Amino acid sequence: MNARKKVAFYTLGCKLNFSETSTIARDFKDEGFDRVDFSEEADIYVINTCSVTENADKRFKTIVKQAQKTNPEAFVAAVGCYAQLKPQELADVNGVDLVLGATEKFKITDYINDLSKNDFGEVHSCEIEDADFYVGSYSIGDRTRAFLKVQDGCDYKCTYCTIPLARGISRSDTLENVLKNAKEISERNIKEIVLTGVNIGDYGKGEFGNKKHEHTFYELVKALDNVEGIERLRISSIEPNLLKNETIDFVSKSKTFVPHFHIPLQSGSNTILKLMRRRYMKELYVDRVNKIKKVMPHACIGVDAIVGFPGETDGHFLETYNFLNELDISYLHVFTYSERDNTVAAEMDNVVPKNVRTKRSKMLRGLSVKKRRAFYESQLNSDRTVLFESENKEGYIHGFTENYVKVKTPWNPELVNTLHNIKLTKIDDDGMVRFEFINELVE
Repeated sequence: MNARKKVAFYTLGCKLNFSETSTIARDFKDEGFDRVDFSEEADIYVINTCSVTENADKRFKTIVKQAQKTNPEAFVAAVGCYAQLKPQELADVNGVDLVLGATEKFKITDYINDLSKNDFGEVHSCEIEDADFYVGSYSIGDRTRAFLKVQDGCDYKCTYCTIPLARGISRSDTLENVLKNAKEISERNIKEIVLTGVNIGDYGKGEFGNKKHEHTFYELVKALDNVEGIERLRISSIEPNLLKNETIDFVSKSKTFVPHFHIPLQSGSNTILKLMRRRYMKELYVDRVNKIKKVMPHACIGVDAIVGFPGETDGHFLETYNFLNELDISYLHVFTYSERDNTVAAEMDNVVPKNVRTKRSKMLRGLSVKKRRAFYESQLNSDRTVLFESENKEGYIHGFTENYVKVKTPWNPELVNTLHNIKLTKIDDDGMVRFEFINELVE
């Protein structure tokens, strides 16, 4: 009797990639494979790639080497955004046997007839115009929360972004299927679902293969709030121009949606926003933040920002810094601009030197630390609910409150994937919050 084959996965990039990796992993399980950790010996290693940042591109080669070191005879496959954008570049990496683009990645088991090493990387990559159909995904088993994909692709034409080239047009899962997937997740004792996609505020477009909206994001949120068995629903990154008042008001009164928003800004200078071809000005962003804080003063608001975009002068950067410093936000995700092939920005003049980009990035990261600390301090002595994670990190178990305050307490395996009412008491030197239990387990 032949031993079952083993497969391991490595995911680069966003929550959407994690949801898709998990779905692909379930396909392998259906084909008789056992999933193992990427650090273990496997027969096939699947790397789900990202191409949002230059660093993600560079990490790919390191990950391939790691797989080869663990098992030199293993079959190595690359899927995801980088695989769609630059398939031959990945195929040329020593040790890579198979590269699958945007439409092929969900059929990976069809491409694996045997697991013999190839002399050259085999490429199956579509024209991105062919990526016009929707494949639903969600992650389970990897974390105490699940990432539920509701939308894919993007019709926006931001000048720095390759995502439309890597994932195609904006398209959505049907509302019926989203609710079915959410119910399946809830039945697996997963306490929190994070909604994810490329541009989730555009939900409803392409729901039944056409360009019109059958449903809106607001209608999706309302429907999910009624799914039985879900303790928490969290909205991942959503464009400020697509985050409507009706959604904010609904979340403020929701049974399950938590007071946490992650809203990309990219720049606090209207001049740079126009060069980026963003679909809002900074005044709209202020309006969105003020609206959230008016109805949910305790809400956590995260921000994406890009530094070093072509044409960004010291004045433009200081405009962004001061704008964010004065805004009632909770933390930043800072991206250092890097040139991406086949984007408008890569051809722009007034390129910012890389050392200047690095300096600006460091300044905004420092501001993020300050903002997070101030937000955490504002939450001290408040009563919150925490969901504990599954890892033992240096003798501590960590968790997140509904409004995304990270807490810690000495490791106790009985706390994993449980919800508890707590009072936030103090901030440790590492920036995490200590607490006191108020009562027993939350039902």
